[in-house]
Amino acid sequence: MTLLRRTRGRRGAALVTTALAAVALTACGGGSGPTSDTAAAPAAPAAPAGGPLDLAGVCPATVVMQQDWQPESEHGAMYSLVGPDRTIDADAKTVKGSLVAHGVNTGVDIEVRPGGPSVGFQPVPALMYLDDSIVLGAVNSDEAISSAASHATVAVTSQITVSPQILMWDPATYPGKTTIRDVAATGAPVVTSVDVIPALLESQGIIAASQSDTSYDGTPARFVSDPKIMQQGFATDEPYIYENEIAQWHKPVAFEKLADVGYSIYPAPLAVRADKIDALRPCLQKLVPIMQQAQIDYLKDPGPTNQLIVDLVNAYQTGWTYSAGVADFSAKAQVDQGFVTNDPASGVFGQFDPARMQKIVDTFGPILQRNGTITAVPDPKSLYTNEFIDPNITMG
Repeated sequence: MTLLRRTRGRRGAALVTTALAAVALTACGGGSGPTSDTAAAPAAPAAPAGGPLDLAGVCPATVVMQQDWQPESEHGAMYSLVGPDRTIDADAKTVKGSLVAHGVNTGVDIEVRPGGPSVGFQPVPALMYLDDSIVLGAVNSDEAISSAASHATVAVTSQITVSPQILMWDPATYPGKTTIRDVAATGAPVVTSVDVIPALLESQGIIAASQSDTSYDGTPARFVSDPKIMQQGFATDEPYIYENEIAQWHKPVAFEKLADVGYSIYPAPLAVRADKIDALRPCLQKLVPIMQQAQIDYLKDPGPTNQLIVDLVNAYQTGWTYSAGVADFSAKAQVDQGFVTNDPASGVFGQFDPARMQKIVDTFGPILQRNGTITAVPDPKSLYTNEFIDPNITMG
């Protein structure tokens, strides 16, 4: 079974047909190697020695964080921690600088790496076992299940509480239809790039097997030319892109969150290798609360980090495009549409709900077994820990 990865309406300039290339790739001379991107702000003061923000001596000298896709606002927490002394390496596709939290230098560096085409679309768990320097990786809950036997990871904090993955459709083609079930009942094709979505919907009787079409290539061509389909997307991207940046569409799309129909995963929570958690424990005791607060702080003032994200996309030149408009829309949608919230069970931001983790495994374990991805369903308790969570951190 192919697991769900980022596939966007503007996945790559090479994939977008000439007729539908609504947004030109911003040229920014890639392949130039490391370049300084030092901001005008003065260097951050050092964290008090031995305090909760002093990571020197307890964390690696460079805390490497691996994302699951290209730079975007959903990754804002990681990028917000890269200090003003940052260096962008367009060849290696990395950004590195002092790790600055709450306005102070923590005494270590941070390096953020994108996923997707930059790493040959390798799953994050596999990357973490190939490269021992990676401290935290963004690993979807369903991917953690599929990788548990060969590349076991343990999620240490959630960053996005509810998956923004959606199915979208043309409201003019389906007037009065407001849910995935409503549209699916008409027999509409469900076009995705992966089979986990249709497998989930089939298991719940929402669609028939004949409605599944996994030919989605990440471009808007099919949706624009055939508005009878339902297509995968992200509530934090596609609604803005199709209405504002796809010239051949330029109107709203209708959609429903897949979370409303059972896609209950934690999207890209931060995880460590299971065999490294003991060695990293002193680091994680300080780093995890920093990551909890970083997401909250980023969403309160996303502008500076969003500018960095757009700059990185332009520098990396992978064919991925990402405008300031999408970045701002995404950050706002994460809060306004309830994707980033406190854990409903505990009221703590970033904490995992044991009952929800059990449900995730109960839902996706059998699906992955039926499709031959796994032979045994892992224990939910092996996939996460709340040990390092600061229970005092909330979104307020």
